[in-house]
Amino acid sequence: MPRGEHPVYNRLEVLRVERGLSRRQLAEQLDINHQTVGYIERGDYNPSLELALRVAELFRLPVEAIFGLAPMRPLSETMFGETEKETV
Repeated sequence: MPRGEHPVYNRLEVLRVERGLSRRQLAEQLDINHQTVGYIERGDYNPSLELALRVAELFRLPVEAIFGLAPMRPLSETMFGETEKETV
């Protein structure tokens, strides 16, 4: 990550796997290189605004549900206020 650039956290891998897509399949749908998907998922590359919006449109989610400037909490917690329950 270049100096002065802040990481953009994301849920891309979770969403991709949840929908049964390989990195290559997702890349084809977004018209990007499959390696770019991996770089974004690992946090090694911040997507452009245009790419982030295309990802959001593809997954039919608000962009802030996929990308953020703080580490991502589970969607169930974010969307529904649920937390993991302790198992006894």
